[in-house]
Amino acid sequence: MCQNQNCDCKKPYYITTAIAYTSGKPHIGNTYEIVLADSIARFKREQGYDVRFQTGTDEHGQKIELKAEAAGVTPKAFVDDVAGQIRTIWDMMNTSYDKFIRTTDAEHEVQVQKIFKKLYDQGDIYKGYYEGLYCTPCESFFTESQLVDGKCPDCGREVQSAKEEAYFFKMSKYADRLIAHINEHPEFIQPVSRKNEMMNNFLLPGLQDLCVSRTTFTWGIPVSFDPKHVTYVWLDALTNYITGLGYDCDGNHDALFQKYWPADLHLIGKDIIRFHTIYWPIFLMALDLPLPKQVFGHPWLLQGDGKMSKSKGNVLYADTLVDFFGVDAVRYFVLHEMPFDNDGVISWELMIERMNSDLANILGNLVNRTVSMSNKYFGGEVRDGGVTDAVDADLKSVVLESVKKVCVKMDDLRVADAMTEIFNVFRRCNKYIDETMPWALAKDEAQADRLATVLYNLVEAITIGASLLESFMPETSGKILSQLHADKRTLEQMDTFGLYPSGSRVTETPEILFARMKAEEVLEKVEALRAAEEAAFGETAAEPAAEAEKVIDIEAKPEIEYDDFAKLQFQVGEIIACEAVAKSKKLLCSQVKIGSQVKQIVSGIKAHYAPEEMVGKKVMVVVNLKPAKLAGVLSEGMLLCAEDADGKLSLMVPEKSMPAGAEIC
Repeated sequence: MCQNQNCDCKKPYYITTAIAYTSGKPHIGNTYEIVLADSIARFKREQGYDVRFQTGTDEHGQKIELKAEAAGVTPKAFVDDVAGQIRTIWDMMNTSYDKFIRTTDAEHEVQVQKIFKKLYDQGDIYKGYYEGLYCTPCESFFTESQLVDGKCPDCGREVQSAKEEAYFFKMSKYADRLIAHINEHPEFIQPVSRKNEMMNNFLLPGLQDLCVSRTTFTWGIPVSFDPKHVTYVWLDALTNYITGLGYDCDGNHDALFQKYWPADLHLIGKDIIRFHTIYWPIFLMALDLPLPKQVFGHPWLLQGDGKMSKSKGNVLYADTLVDFFGVDAVRYFVLHEMPFDNDGVISWELMIERMNSDLANILGNLVNRTVSMSNKYFGGEVRDGGVTDAVDADLKSVVLESVKKVCVKMDDLRVADAMTEIFNVFRRCNKYIDETMPWALAKDEAQADRLATVLYNLVEAITIGASLLESFMPETSGKILSQLHADKRTLEQMDTFGLYPSGSRVTETPEILFARMKAEEVLEKVEALRAAEEAAFGETAAEPAAEAEKVIDIEAKPEIEYDDFAKLQFQVGEIIACEAVAKSKKLLCSQVKIGSQVKQIVSGIKAHYAPEEMVGKKVMVVVNLKPAKLAGVLSEGMLLCAEDADGKLSLMVPEKSMPAGAEIC
């Protein structure tokens, strides 16, 4: 039974992911979102909700037009291919979505045109000219003050000056109403850190009117009354959440819309939280529609120490990982390793470790041992012998409490924590085997009933754990229950320990759920795969060589004498603390240990490093730079960085471990 006392389990529940942009094949970080949403949707169904789960693809924009041109195909042919790849991966990952919407669907395009016209007719959209700085990859305009080191504040790439006729939405008209809504509904934006960011960085300083049409490209939904304009991507893309339910701007809504709107949860990446918590609610207010109940901006799944990037050559794809580990192992990893509000890390080494320790040992070995002992000692029969011990009560308590804890964690969207609670059941079962020592009981015929009780308790506990596991690892859950010849329990049935029918039989031959892997063999295959891809395509596994910067030429500065250079003092520093500068969108303030001193250094690298990433790094520092104030904060030196052709910054760090204070010469 659902542990949330305020929950009406007969209510509909509408959950959506962000629609994936069809610029290319999604990597495992993108795939994480659909798996996360699927686990929530499946668990809500277990709680008795009538769930509607929608995902899909975002298929318009200048970036698509340019990529299609480069590929020598039409934009529609390009997005048809990529959308097919995305849907194939979503299906491969065993996700249970109810609707896969495409923004090139005819019914969606018609409603977007109607929405644009309605907002124009009621005075929310007006025609003007836009002159500003445009980032093509992000499909976004920015003012000079919004840039970070002259680059796009979202992706760090170059921006171009642009001036064109455009339609604008009067964002400021609804800003106060949105601020009030956020203050009155603290659950609306989660985690809380995302809410604070939206309020302090965007809403409270004041909203500018939003450009909602473009004329410099054609791959988009035409404005019905001014067809030289196409609808700007965000007004197009965001409305999928209602058009996918059959919303009709004329008021003739489908029954699905009437049943499921407003959405219970928009699940999105933290990088697009602004569009979903500012633009989207304001569009809905203008349409006189209820706002979604909650927007959750999940963190990123990082490869190594940075965000996955094709230009870095560190992209992992779901199908590659599935080939090595299997679907449920990949599902387990991405769900279990992602904290609630901090970025998670994925690597081949960590996946191998989890495969061996959690899946093969804790879970797989437990099921195998239990089935094998049941066959060895009782011919496969599982019966309650009625001989109990104090240790039995503790096992039962842990199992039943875990059911309650999983429900609470899932109500709070703490999916990784919920999975930890489930595996606590399996850990407790393994400990129970060590405590009861069935092999020792089997040597004494007088202990036959006690041995039967022990094995019964194990089968019952595993049945409950496997039933809980279904939302996260559905195939594995089914395999376990099949080996035990057990039915999947409902949450209500999991309130009771002992429902497994005494006298039932387990399978004769246990199936190995997860095989242990040798790290060196897996990594050798990974390297061979990379080498084969490079040989076949003349590129890294992630990015064509033609798109990678091999060298960069910059404008030469005047020559200097050695004495000029000798005036500069370079040393290795260790960052011991770092925080964002409150009044700046691009500055971080670091406390840098240099020898026995600590210097405060302000750097314009906020778009490239989070404060928590900085702590612990050994960096190269100019230590004798004259102190200066940046945004009112004293800076006593300079951190050295390298910058590539896309404007991405990388801190210069020593190749080998060096003590803080070491001289750079």
